[in-house]
Parts: sequence; C-alpha cells; structure tokens
Amino acid sequence: MEQWEQYEIWTPASDQSRWQFVAAFHDFDVASAVARARGSHVRLIHAKYVDGKLAEQQVILDVGKTRQTA
Repeated sequence: MEQWEQYEIWTPASDQSRWQFVAAFHDFDVASAVARARGSHVRLIHAKYVDGKLAEQQVILDVGKTRQTA
C-alpha cells in the first residue's frame, strides 16, 4: 500500500463556484510561503493519499476571504 502526504495550494476557479489545484509541496514551510505570496484568495491543504487516492484532507490556511461554514 503506497501512502504519502503533501501540502496543496488551491485557488477559486474563474467562475468562483469551485476550487482549482495550483501546486503541491512536500515541505510545509515552502508551501506556506508560496501560498502567502500569491496575494489572492488561496487555500493551503494538508492532503493524505493512499494508493493514489485522496484519503484525508485538512484546510490549514485560508487567506484572502473569510471562510464560510455551513
């Protein structure tokens, strides 16, 4: 069973109704610095994959717009 973790940067798509993947990094400090430097609405997500499929994800940073919860 292949497992890995990465930090992903996501931004709103042009229609603002969904998120689009921008980049992934194995190092949190690098991912955080890149996310903060983008200057627009961005999310930094810690993602865990098992056998090539997303098993778990957690939003670590949401910059540029207030996060809304249901």
